[in-house]
Amino acid sequence: MLPNALFAANENISLPDFGDSAGSVISPSYERRLGQMFLKQVRQFSRIIDDPEVESYIQTLGYNLSSHSDNTEQPFTFFMIDNPVINAFAGPGGMIGINSGVILNSESESEFAGVVAHEIAHVTQRHLARMFEEAKKFSLPTAAAMIGALIIATQDPAAGQAAITGIAGFNVQNQINFTRENEEEADRIGISLLAKSDYDPRGMPEFFERLQKISKFSQSSAPDFFRTHPLTTSRIADSRSRAESYPEKKFKNSHAYELIRYKLLAKTLKTPREAILFLRNRLEKNEGGLSEKLPIRYGLAHAYILDSAYAHANQQIKHLLKNDANDVSYLLLAAKLETEQSKYDSAFRIYKKAYELYPDYKPVIMAYGRALMDVGKAKETRDIIKKYERHHSHDLNSYALLGQAESMLGNEIETAILQSEFYYLAGETKLAVEKLKFIKQRYKMDYYQEQRVIARLSELEYELELEEDIKL
Repeated sequence: MLPNALFAANENISLPDFGDSAGSVISPSYERRLGQMFLKQVRQFSRIIDDPEVESYIQTLGYNLSSHSDNTEQPFTFFMIDNPVINAFAGPGGMIGINSGVILNSESESEFAGVVAHEIAHVTQRHLARMFEEAKKFSLPTAAAMIGALIIATQDPAAGQAAITGIAGFNVQNQINFTRENEEEADRIGISLLAKSDYDPRGMPEFFERLQKISKFSQSSAPDFFRTHPLTTSRIADSRSRAESYPEKKFKNSHAYELIRYKLLAKTLKTPREAILFLRNRLEKNEGGLSEKLPIRYGLAHAYILDSAYAHANQQIKHLLKNDANDVSYLLLAAKLETEQSKYDSAFRIYKKAYELYPDYKPVIMAYGRALMDVGKAKETRDIIKKYERHHSHDLNSYALLGQAESMLGNEIETAILQSEFYYLAGETKLAVEKLKFIKQRYKMDYYQEQRVIARLSELEYELELEEDIKL
């Protein structure tokens, strides 16, 4: 268990469970746009962690779990919120968000995976669609108002509940009762997903039981998970009974889980020095083997870098690389230390090695690309991102970095096109359309560029019409 300070409700964001909206009540296109609206508003109210290594880990774990569900065609987007409060949520369109407090306070990867599996089950079991079927008073246009009211609840539960009550005469108590049924079903399906994905099914009830103890110990610091996921003694007992029906065997945490957990811890405690003291104490008291100490050293090195204690960070990194000179996380950390000290020659030697070993690993691409941009090597940055995009889709970070490279190279048209795509991914479809229209009017393009802009403008204008129809 990590420090009790992590349970403090600072910047408390109680994100509600929406479940999945696929089904007869909501069309897939409508659901997708609700998901875009939802994610856009989440970004406004909270900080999504954009660390490529954290992103890669949560997406890999999430896709592993969802690939074993009964609805493999359902698209998912997994992301982590920078918030130490324990909570998680499922939104329309397969949007799954997990507060960093969940992984920080988990004691095994199976516990953390259990929370993600639970949210995936909300989506695959069509719980939001069922809510619409249950609440016959709703019409489709009120869905946007409902989403907005639930987003209000992330900041002020009382105000959010009042807003929900005022929408089409919606009965809050009925929604709460219905949600409890959903929770039990999500537990059952989630436990099955854990077993199928080679995680310990007991991870889910073990996490629930510990949260219940926290709640009894201090009501003022009870996890927000209770507010959005009502936990009862019978529900916990039922999840324990289901988990125990699976054969007992030994499960091991992944290397990535341990590293991400300690990396986040180094950034979560109030100051880097507080993190340093905590991690040094844990390292000294750890009686486990080398494998248990390495993740602590990894987190400690991050804390030292945050405190600009570069010599101390270097000592920890030497321990890590001595154990495995080709570990991608260790290499990225070593390169980061060099770039923080503006030692770019040595940093690039490390980045080149990492890139040769892991040419398709996005955290390497992004870190290497940013370092190249720091020294004005825009062409090299563009080249490695262009190579990556042949087989991988872009996100906000990669579009932003590629846009910076094109801008530095003086490619105004390509920069503007990338800005449009950035706006679209950020949920700003209207701005994306306006940017493409500006490109048509402002620039003289070659035939290929002109056809790209025309085709994309047609697509986004259609998207904008649909969004406006449902008042997003």
